[in-house]
Amino acid sequence: MSDSQHTHKPGDGHDHSHKLQPVHKHAHGGDSCCGSKTAAPALVQLSEKTSADARLSSFRIEAMDCPTEQTLIQNKLGKLAGVEQLEFNLINRVLGVTHNLPDTAPIIDAIKSIGMHAEPLEAGVEAPAPAPVKKHWWPLALSGVGALAAEVIHFTNAAPNWVVAIIALISILSGGLTTYKKGWIALKNFNLNINALMSIAVTGAILIGQWPEAAMVMFLFTVAELIEARSLDRARNAISGLMQMTPEQATVQQADGTWLEQEVKSVELGARVRVKPGERIALDGEVVSGNSTIDQAPITGESLPVEKTIGDKVFAGTINQAGSLEYAVTAAANNSTLARIIHAVEQAQGARAPTQRFVDQFSKIYTPVVFVFALAVAIIPPLFMGAVWFDWIYRALVLLVVACPCALVISTPVTIVSGLAAAARKGILVKGGVYLEGGFKLDYLALDKTGTITHGKPVQTDYLSLEPTADAMAPAIAAALAGRSDHPVSLAIANAAVDKNFAVLNVDNFEALGGRGVKGDINGQTYHLGNHRLVEELGLCSPQLEEKLFALEKQGKSVVLLLDTSGPLALFAVADTVKETSREAIRQLHALGVKTLMLTGDNVHTAQAIAAQVGIDEARGDLLPTDKLQAIEDLYKQGHRVGMVGDGINDAPALARAEIGFAMAAAGTDTAIETADVALMDDDLRKIPAFISLSRNTASILKQNIALALVIKAIFLGVTFAGLATMWMAVFADMGVSLLVVFNGLRLLRK
Repeated sequence: MSDSQHTHKPGDGHDHSHKLQPVHKHAHGGDSCCGSKTAAPALVQLSEKTSADARLSSFRIEAMDCPTEQTLIQNKLGKLAGVEQLEFNLINRVLGVTHNLPDTAPIIDAIKSIGMHAEPLEAGVEAPAPAPVKKHWWPLALSGVGALAAEVIHFTNAAPNWVVAIIALISILSGGLTTYKKGWIALKNFNLNINALMSIAVTGAILIGQWPEAAMVMFLFTVAELIEARSLDRARNAISGLMQMTPEQATVQQADGTWLEQEVKSVELGARVRVKPGERIALDGEVVSGNSTIDQAPITGESLPVEKTIGDKVFAGTINQAGSLEYAVTAAANNSTLARIIHAVEQAQGARAPTQRFVDQFSKIYTPVVFVFALAVAIIPPLFMGAVWFDWIYRALVLLVVACPCALVISTPVTIVSGLAAAARKGILVKGGVYLEGGFKLDYLALDKTGTITHGKPVQTDYLSLEPTADAMAPAIAAALAGRSDHPVSLAIANAAVDKNFAVLNVDNFEALGGRGVKGDINGQTYHLGNHRLVEELGLCSPQLEEKLFALEKQGKSVVLLLDTSGPLALFAVADTVKETSREAIRQLHALGVKTLMLTGDNVHTAQAIAAQVGIDEARGDLLPTDKLQAIEDLYKQGHRVGMVGDGINDAPALARAEIGFAMAAAGTDTAIETADVALMDDDLRKIPAFISLSRNTASILKQNIALALVIKAIFLGVTFAGLATMWMAVFADMGVSLLVVFNGLRLLRK
């Protein structure tokens, strides 16, 4: 049992602060009760606020793999005093309960009362994988043979009715006991789910003497559930299969210098690991010896291998191709980039998309209404219209089968899960169904420049002395200030000074000036290193200086000036190179009808020069983080649906305000994965048009599935009223549509 101090804020539809935790692997298996693995919300708040003494207890519930069970658990624990919040992870069958109870016995007992077993999980300990339960095939075979035999004997009058009844009863008991048990539990808890509806329908058929029908309905329902479960496993396994990408052992250097095979879970941070050609990398790390090419497709979706040498990052689950490498471990096995991706996708599956929320609400109203309607169909015509009781009770039972909203309920989650899995395989980490479903609405994309459109690794191209008396010291002073900053432009100036053997200068009172530059004291003198905006604000600009600035800026260069209290001392020009992929990405976005806007803190001339190179519609320069936010607001006022792409802290306000925030994740940067709505794992802008196309396909399939489910329901309701439908035909129709929407949703896995 996991008991830890726990406080949660209920999530909303657009939360940009997803804190990811280490991943714990859990076994997957078993059949589905209604098909949906992940339809329900991940978080259910039962009290207005969490008490100070609340703690989180985690349980594995093997029987909890669809919203039918979730609803039962939610209704049961919602009545238990002291339970404040529930967290459902249906893909791993794990339930988190935030409570202030003295122990977990009441929770375990409550779950036991609804026919499920809750296994407590220890905090921080991976849950032991249960041995797969091998199900015998003969009960289902017996059920099928019995149902068919009952139909044939009844049709041919080959034996008395009591023989048909016995054969049908054997068929029902061998194949439908589980359904009956689940149905009874649901009815006891006043929950009209699929199992309850099917149990009522089969029992009703028995009571009116329709034994063959009852047997065939139960058999077909059991078979459909089995097929449905196996089909849906494809979507689930598309994600859980990521977990199998990392080897269980790694070759680790010991204290005495020898190399030994060691369990990945026991390898400590900083340990030195060796990986041979052809081996999968077991842990995240940084190369300390050797060079090689690595296939990073499992993480980034890149089609070509990437060169790796000393100082480069490597990621768990990727494949070493050519040479031998040694790397120092930088993340534990349960907190690797791959593990965080898996966890993020698991969380994403619990966040309901708008269509899912609509379907859930619709089903809540639809099912009881149709149940009451079926009851009225069974009673009113015989009582008040002199109709035959048998006929109308039978029609009511058919209605109950038709009423099951199974196809409707599973139409959304299986599509969303398939879409999330397809995106993950392309190196696109989507943080929830709401973003996958909403991506097709984007008609405007705002982009940062440095590190997004360009490589983000500029180099110093020009140096111009503006004050002869400071000529000797200016480059060293600029290098000292630039070396304290992490801005790409500053780093270019610092790197340019590496080979110059300047004297080391101490910087005191260093301060970063957001969107402007930096300042610091050197030898008692205050210096500024910054852009044109900073010079203007300090009141040290002149027409002669601006002429020099504009000449360089028109070439697409960023200009930085070194200043003291008297004025500018030197000018440094830095140029960045445009990614080839950026040009192609902009072309693809335009082909999809998405307009583009570049927002940068760099000067206007550079912004326009870069925008012209890649074909961006509009460019704005000299922007502070608040200015970028205002630009997004302006687009909203014009009625646009805006996405924002960025890679730095200065982009955070705009990323948060945009409908969808895309982060250049640099193959797993913690901040990007944790804060973005969508993270591009290899910093390739072409992933965004791929995401929008996937979103459009997802939206299209969602509409197809819902329309299919509703239209066939409507047709069968009409056929039922006409007295032309039988119960087994209704099961065929309902389960047939369910399987149809499942397979239609699974098409996204091939995208």
